[in-house]
Amino acid sequence: MKIASYNINGINGRLENLLRWLKEAAPDVVCLQELKCEDKNFPVSKINQAGYHAVWRGEKSWNGVAILSKNEIKELRRDLPGGDDEFTHSRYLEAFTSGVVIGCIYLPNGNPYPGPKFEYKKRWFSRLQEHAKALLATGLPVILAGDYNVMPTELDTYKPEKYRENALFQKEIRDDFAMLVDQGWTDAIRMLYPGKRIYTFWDYLRKAYDRDAGLRLDHFLLTADLAEKLTDAKVDKAVRGWKGSSDHAPVWIELSEKPARNKTSRSKRIGGKKIPVLTREIQNLLKQADETEMPIGIKPMKATLVDEPFDQPGWLYEVKWDGYRAIAYVEKSGAKLFSRNNLEFGQFTTITAALEALKLDAVFDGEIVALKEDGSADFGALQNWKNTQRAELIYYVFDILWFKGYSLLSITLNDRRKILEAVMPREHPEIRVSKAYHTSGLDFFEAAKKMKLEGIIAKRADSFYSSDSRSREWLKIKAKRRQEVVIGGYTRNEGTEKYFSALTLGVYGPKGNLHYIGKVGTGFNQQSQKELMAVFENLTTTICPFETEPDVDEPSQFRPRRMGAKPTWLKPDLVCEIEFAELTSDGKLRQASFKGLREDKSPNEVVFEYEKDTASITQEVSLQHQLAEQPHKPSAGSTRNRKGKKLKDKGLLLTGSSDTQDKIVDGHPLKFTHLSKLYWPEEQVSKRDMFNYYDQVAPLMLPYLLDRPMSLNRFPGGIHSASFYQKNVKETAPSWARTMPHTNEKGEEKSYLLGKDRATLLWMASLGCIEMNPWFSRASSPDYPDYCVIDLDPDKNTFEQVIQAAQVTRSILDSMGVPSFPKTSGSTGIHIYIPLGAKYTYEQSQLFANLIVRQVNRELPKFTTLEPTISRRGGKMYLDFLQNRPGATIAGVYSLRPKPGATVSMPLLWDEVKPGLKMRDFTIFNAVDRLSETGDLFSGVLGKGIDMAEVLSTAQHLFS
Repeated sequence: MKIASYNINGINGRLENLLRWLKEAAPDVVCLQELKCEDKNFPVSKINQAGYHAVWRGEKSWNGVAILSKNEIKELRRDLPGGDDEFTHSRYLEAFTSGVVIGCIYLPNGNPYPGPKFEYKKRWFSRLQEHAKALLATGLPVILAGDYNVMPTELDTYKPEKYRENALFQKEIRDDFAMLVDQGWTDAIRMLYPGKRIYTFWDYLRKAYDRDAGLRLDHFLLTADLAEKLTDAKVDKAVRGWKGSSDHAPVWIELSEKPARNKTSRSKRIGGKKIPVLTREIQNLLKQADETEMPIGIKPMKATLVDEPFDQPGWLYEVKWDGYRAIAYVEKSGAKLFSRNNLEFGQFTTITAALEALKLDAVFDGEIVALKEDGSADFGALQNWKNTQRAELIYYVFDILWFKGYSLLSITLNDRRKILEAVMPREHPEIRVSKAYHTSGLDFFEAAKKMKLEGIIAKRADSFYSSDSRSREWLKIKAKRRQEVVIGGYTRNEGTEKYFSALTLGVYGPKGNLHYIGKVGTGFNQQSQKELMAVFENLTTTICPFETEPDVDEPSQFRPRRMGAKPTWLKPDLVCEIEFAELTSDGKLRQASFKGLREDKSPNEVVFEYEKDTASITQEVSLQHQLAEQPHKPSAGSTRNRKGKKLKDKGLLLTGSSDTQDKIVDGHPLKFTHLSKLYWPEEQVSKRDMFNYYDQVAPLMLPYLLDRPMSLNRFPGGIHSASFYQKNVKETAPSWARTMPHTNEKGEEKSYLLGKDRATLLWMASLGCIEMNPWFSRASSPDYPDYCVIDLDPDKNTFEQVIQAAQVTRSILDSMGVPSFPKTSGSTGIHIYIPLGAKYTYEQSQLFANLIVRQVNRELPKFTTLEPTISRRGGKMYLDFLQNRPGATIAGVYSLRPKPGATVSMPLLWDEVKPGLKMRDFTIFNAVDRLSETGDLFSGVLGKGIDMAEVLSTAQHLFS
């Protein structure tokens, strides 16, 4: 294949020269620069008549680029990612043709130097470098060709001293070109002519062409696979001498169909190299890992399927390869490849031989891919490789799990990749490091779609390797909808001459039953059908493998008439992969196409893979990492675990019928007034009853009020009266009360009341505080709450659903090893407390609660929500995690509630949280008797507290 670059310098004025050259040189692909015509004036009809397809981007007077091809051509992009507001003279056009991605480049010279145009040129080069990385990551064959207006070395000019001050020859721009090449590109002309002066442009001086006063400004940069096929390169200098020709001449390279260099000798050279000398950085990374023997039986970490690409810091992106996932165990004595189910791949002998030749002790994770002639993946060829061995096999390695006695599972992906790139050869015919880049996920996905790749993988750069789990820190975004399915049989239509008309397909449901999801009737040829029938021969059965026998000849809107299809059932032992357009509302595949058998998958693992919401998943992962990264405060000594104590029987504080009484409590005088006033009129519960209740439960309640700022919710007229909140007690609190000064947003000095003793509790009650609302943290550590609270706040839910949500929350916390303590809210919901030991901030507490409630919502999506706005909840129960913030309060434990029934916020045993539980089981009438029996069930809330980092580390599977 012959690929050319030609700065035409005005296409319409030099069209005849161009057409003459196209006819004589007959290049397969041509990159043109400096069209100097608008899009509408591009001579497409003349180009077509010459036998070429074309894509172009014109400009009226300055620039413009085009790509011509004898074969069909598909435009991929019309500019580099990013933008620049200052200058727009540079041009980039990208297309796919003849199995190669072609990037056509024109970059002006940047003179005068120094100056703004040169700075622009450097910025443009930075954009090119970033995009070039993304192109390398696709694994596709790519050529970046055109007029770079850069002379990389002194060999690239006839007179170096003349160009010392020219923008074309400046060190910064030469360094940028060198950095681009160092990514893994091959400068085609310089590789073929390492010491020769090759010119593509000639100076404007008089008779410069005759004197060969030239420069090399046009370059071809090739990916390694194309560099293998490079056979020749020339400049058609004679065209420069044609009448009226451009000051540039066409330059071209020639690629053979197969690699031109001896692969066998090259493999020996690479394989025979010594184990690399590790830098100090890599040695230090290994020291962070655990020393272990080489592991066996590792199952790969899996990615979660999400519905759309995204851009977020902290993620890197890779190509989703269309092949077989394989764990490679490599020793100096040999190498073995195993599937995701630990079945050995014995057929891929070229890969195992290449791995063995590396002379490494390592375990790799990667994908075995079969490549077509055009460099794209061919899954069918991979499936049949054992029989045909026609395709080129590549093992794309994207992770290293063990190296020379060190397990790398517990160090970050970023660090694992540093080790991987340090120990693997940079170029190898069969073993390649799958590129990973910090780039735009949106742009990367668009490129993958245009290049007809299967999709992309997004990975958290700081993620650890979690064997045999489906992680939310690895996400896959598919450009094509693919699904693994179980083959349950095949059909033959009436009158067909084919071996079969379609395969009947299914996936397993949660109860282990095989559900029919439709048929696939395309993607086969006669030979592949014959080969499949040979496999089916020993699997035929009279028993339908599907849960319900399907009507395999059922008409549909896409095929309204019956075809006379008859089924032959098969034992559900085979898995295949299909591509499809959509899943219909009744759960059937539409426009399915067969891609090949999956011998690396067990049938009982095949379930339908639904796309998850990208935004929700990435936000959750971000929350997890924020929690893990934040330091925590040492545990406070005042939060020692307290043993639950019981109430002691004692007489009532206030007796008799007097409406006013004075008492000495904790040495302080208190006046109790309006004692006969009914605070709960329906229940005939008076203000006196409220005082007596709080006096009786004070021994259990005070530890949860001590040193905590209080938000006073006052109901001076009882539960049906107007109420108001009071936070400032600077002018009203008795002198013996403890307070915490604070300054409000207006700069005013205020004071919070602090919980202290029985006198303080009863003084609050005397203000009409029916319920007690303490902070989650104490005045001695106001930014560090003692506990995290999850508030199950129902709307149009039954209390049975509240109980169900509470038990799901408990189950999640139990599986994480996290203690939890439930209590009734005293209103409609349930509060669940998690001890923190005053070691974490409110932000960390809220993030942790957020993770938990997201998991609850995933398990109970029909009647729970994370929507804080009541009008948007749709009647669902709100899983409230936002209470975990400074200054927020909820009704404290043992608090009365200003609700009908005189209910109490009562601690519960988890065994009590079951159907039949009611909020009115715990009221002012029975609470003291209960507490005399149970004692304080809530003491663990003020205990040591969880180790959040350890919990998150050991519970990653829950968020997978």
